[in-house]
Amino acid sequence: MDTTIRNLDEDAYRRLKARAALEGRPIGAVLSELIRGASGTGSAWPKRGSAHDIKPEPFGKRNRHLSEEIDAIVYGV
Repeated sequence: MDTTIRNLDEDAYRRLKARAALEGRPIGAVLSELIRGASGTGSAWPKRGSAHDIKPEPFGKRNRHLSEEIDAIVYGV
């Protein structure tokens, strides 16, 4: 479908055009993908998980104070 977009920000268009060139794709294909993602109708890129989805790993009794030891190294606590 051919569509005219008016009042598009010049800098946004330049960035879109550069992204399309870097990916070797037409501007319309990149724009369509971005619109699908922004409208919640799906995107070609898979949705990333959340940190809440990570399950804790058992480190064993020898590493009971591992996070405290890491804090001491990183923060000098």
